Amino acid sequence: RLQALRKNHARWDELVPIHVSSEFYGLSRFRQGSVALCPIELEELGDIKGRHLLHLLCHFGLGTLSLSRLGSIPTGVDYSEAAIQQARQLATETRLPAEFVCSDVYDLPAVLKRTFDIVFASYGVLIWLDDLDRFAKTVAHFLAPGGFFYLVDEHPFALVCRGEGVVENLRFAYPYFDESEPVRFQVPGSYADRSAQLTNTEVFSWIHSLSNVVNSLIRAGLRIEFLHEFPFSVYQMFPGMTRGDDGRWTLPGPQSLPFLFSIKASKPAQSVPTDQGKQQD
Repeated sequence: RLQALRKNHARWDELVPIHVSSEFYGLSRFRQGSVALCPIELEELGDIKGRHLLHLLCHFGLGTLSLSRLGSIPTGVDYSEAAIQQARQLATETRLPAEFVCSDVYDLPAVLKRTFDIVFASYGVLIWLDDLDRFAKTVAHFLAPGGFFYLVDEHPFALVCRGEGVVENLRFAYPYFDESEPVRFQVPGSYADRSAQLTNTEVFSWIHSLSNVVNSLIRAGLRIEFLHEFPFSVYQMFPGMTRGDDGRWTLPGPQSLPFLFSIKASKPAQSVPTDQGKQQD
């Protein structure tokens, strides 16, 4: 486990400058005032103006600063020092208020000592987590009573597939249900730049079924508000997918596979004080 986590950490450090310069992240558009978020989360998050928001696994802060641009008061967290340095630099450059903390998500309760109205995470989060229950407990720890957790991520069913060459070769290649050991990959490039030359090409990821995602949040004391599934992706997940004018990547023919899901889970508000102690008439 520790070796796998160290290798993943080294890869994410190396990916930072590649992603910053990639067209995929569109940093030039962001500098001109755009918001680097997708329609799903923009719609489902609702009005976040003035809300204190914790963004977990924030990478180099583009999403966090987008949430700031929308009026929230965000704190971004990532375990890559290179990513956090870049996030702070970008915050200074764009004059967008945001705090950034370098910490492993599991260690965060020892580092950050306050609660938030919203805890947020998006796209490519769960596969890097080896302990879903511990992650859910961390989320619950940082939510203020009445606050909510929102996650949008790749659907675990789509992650069991592998595409080679053309979409007709899509096949089941990985387990769906949770495994104690990570799945090992050799990934020469990046999703943001397929031609990128990397030293750290070995990647380890963990399988989490949709039921375990939901149940881990329930076990942490959160209440599920909704669970949504989507038959499209926000990037080209498999060969043969095409991008529509709405920015959605889909397979040709009937849309029968879930590529994304979103979930909202709230922390129950503190009980309202009763008339205990009130004098009797």
